[in-house]
Amino acid sequence: MSTRTTSPRRAAGASDRAESARSNRRRQAATHPWWFAFPAFAVLAVFFFLPTLFNFVYAFTDWSSFKSAIGFVGLKNFETLLSSGDIQRALRVTLTYAVLVAVFQNLFGLLLALLLERDTRVNRAARTVFFIPVIMSALAVGYVFQALLKPDGVVNSLLSGISGHTVDTAWLGNTTWTMLVVALIHAWKWMGLPMLIYLAGLKTISAEVLEAATIDGAGPWTTFWRVRFPLIAPAVTFNVATALLGSMNGFDIVQATTAGGPARSTELLNIFIFRTFGQGLFAQATTMSLVLFLVVVVLAFPVIGMLRRREDVL
Repeated sequence: MSTRTTSPRRAAGASDRAESARSNRRRQAATHPWWFAFPAFAVLAVFFFLPTLFNFVYAFTDWSSFKSAIGFVGLKNFETLLSSGDIQRALRVTLTYAVLVAVFQNLFGLLLALLLERDTRVNRAARTVFFIPVIMSALAVGYVFQALLKPDGVVNSLLSGISGHTVDTAWLGNTTWTMLVVALIHAWKWMGLPMLIYLAGLKTISAEVLEAATIDGAGPWTTFWRVRFPLIAPAVTFNVATALLGSMNGFDIVQATTAGGPARSTELLNIFIFRTFGQGLFAQATTMSLVLFLVVVVLAFPVIGMLRRREDVL
């Protein structure tokens, strides 16, 4: 008897909810028409979708500043790049730079988040100070460090004063460690962003979970490695992904500090593309940018997928 009376009521309630949802959608469409978004989509189409489309097209042409006409050449640009060996070297430098930046940037950000986790007045001020480089111009940061790290710069002057003898190390002129120095500069500039992301992740961890770990006898290191670090896995995924994508498309800091030197040891693919465009070889430069796009898709996104699967395991 109850089934006969409640089923129609449930059906009527579901029908009312569906009708209410349709009414809300109609009301929202009336008050928030889609054509309001047209200017944003138009700007996106003109400045993103069209250039991306033409990037694919011009990679298969002989477009340059030395010709008035543009002709189709097929895969000739790719064959030229692969045979010269320049693209392999630039890709190797770019991948090395991206891995170093991702490691340093996340390490610095996580350490800062752990050091400044407590909500004290000093820590809040320190967070602001460490975030300032994020909003600074990357070119400005590069030129400042280029001046500091010259053989007669401030860094060597300080080291000379501390050690008591003259130090004239060319920090940006050695093929052995210049890549490491430039990656550290990049990580220093952006470490404030992962710091905030890690801080947000640490703040979401329940105090009861940490208390339970302490009661079970876990020390600070065990609590961090076994409890806190797995719980901030989404923050790790986001920070690693942004660091990899940002550094693989790096240009400004390296251009300002070393311009790809010494001996092209820090010549990222974007710097190589910039120089090729400057030589008037537009099609070859476009081909290189297409290669960079494909490398990011092939390498970076599988890493992001691996990190996401790690989140599910943890």
